[in-house]
Amino acid sequence: MNDVIDATPSPAPDAAKLESLKQLTMIIYILQAASLFVGLTGIVAIVMNYVKRDDTVGTIYESHFTGQIRTFWWGLLWAVVGFITMFVLVGFAILFANFVWCIYRIVKGFLNWNDGKPMAV
Repeated sequence: MNDVIDATPSPAPDAAKLESLKQLTMIIYILQAASLFVGLTGIVAIVMNYVKRDDTVGTIYESHFTGQIRTFWWGLLWAVVGFITMFVLVGFAILFANFVWCIYRIVKGFLNWNDGKPMAV
């Protein structure tokens, strides 16, 4: 009940760690893009996001990881809704809109990554 919480800020990440996170973020964007055609890579990407998420805290890549995670889950949700509603034909429009939205999110994230900018989340 009277737990002591360490409130000291974590040290700034070094250049090697930032470079590693930059490469990892790019790899995850590539995996997400590939998942639009080969769904398995999206699962690999989301697992990588969650495994390495703590390493990104306090860096610009934290916002990229948050954006990637949100893109995956919202994309999956709308894909499921699209498939469920295909029998009434509205599902095709939902799937198309979801596909375009996912492409937009991945391209926008990659461009921000390339420019060294955080994602607006």
